[in-house]
Amino acid sequence: MVVQFKVFKKASPNGKLTIYLGRRDFVDHVSSVDPVDGVFTLDTDYLQGRKVYGQLICSFRYGREEDEVMGLNFQKDLFLSSKVIYPPKGEEKASKLQERLIKKLGANAHPFTFQMPPNAPPSVTIQPGPEDEGKPCGVEYSIKLYVGDNEEDRSHKRSTILLNIRRIQFAPSRQGRQPCTIVRKDFMLSPGELELEATLDKQLYYHGDKIAINVCVRNHSNKTVKKIKAAVQQSTDICLFSGGQFRCTIASVETQEGCPVNPGSALQKVLYLIPSLESNKDRRGVALDGHLKNIHTNLASSTLLSNPDNRDMFGMIISYTVKVKLYLGAIGGEVSAELPLVLMHPKPDLRRMMRSDSQAQVEAFRSDSMAASTDLDG
Repeated sequence: MVVQFKVFKKASPNGKLTIYLGRRDFVDHVSSVDPVDGVFTLDTDYLQGRKVYGQLICSFRYGREEDEVMGLNFQKDLFLSSKVIYPPKGEEKASKLQERLIKKLGANAHPFTFQMPPNAPPSVTIQPGPEDEGKPCGVEYSIKLYVGDNEEDRSHKRSTILLNIRRIQFAPSRQGRQPCTIVRKDFMLSPGELELEATLDKQLYYHGDKIAINVCVRNHSNKTVKKIKAAVQQSTDICLFSGGQFRCTIASVETQEGCPVNPGSALQKVLYLIPSLESNKDRRGVALDGHLKNIHTNLASSTLLSNPDNRDMFGMIISYTVKVKLYLGAIGGEVSAELPLVLMHPKPDLRRMMRSDSQAQVEAFRSDSMAASTDLDG
């Protein structure tokens, strides 16, 4: 059986420059980030003394494109790396994938590698509304290759390649401390207090997991609990602005089962929630994992920081909380508690992937059946 190895390919409009990538997802391990490596081919006769420049760009759009009037621009571009990639300045050590691609593509193929800084943010897309037009808000990464006389030379569209990639994070290998909180509230001119204890079954959840919320109510006051509501809230912290935080409820459940909880009584109950994109497809402002053309996405993963106290970074920080609320009626008010959680994708089995990828690459190059994707978004 022939196994095909997929290589992402994109050419400049004039066909003189072509880029090849073995992947478009690069993993942020918190302490380090995968290098962005690939191969490009070019028609050397077209250069005529010019050079090929490569750039790794992080773009942060924090406003709608349709609102850009009177010279306003709601996008900032950060050039994480910019250098001459041809003619090469030195012998760049090629990865195994690059070596195989160069062997396959011939003498006009050359490797390139960009290093991502560890403090740059993961890819995030803010879901637009049904009637919104233009580019969505969020953080995206791209590789730009172009031919020019110098680095400041204006690139010409006919000899420029712009290819989107993603910076992603995977869940840590260990569970954190089980979230638990107790909230006690007393009332003016009323003896006793109302106690709300909320606990999650774990701290780390994978996308699609069911969240179990254990709620325990002990009513030592003279108030009555009418109903209980639990919700998962997604918080998007925009680091460019002070106080730039947006909260969105992505899953909720409300129940009166076991209520009313009268004075002197107690209630213990487990509520279940599954946060998913399917139930939030048309909701403007929901943060999603940065997505590429023809690639399915999901709710944005929690952002892991090497130093949680240092949020002076470029981009958006995503976090999740479960909020439990007791309703005591119009006069009694509410009692609420919040619990943090982590929502991410599990880390893939790298050893198994490497074995399967290695076998796939060998079979693909032996059989001369390398599959290339050419309809990539720019």
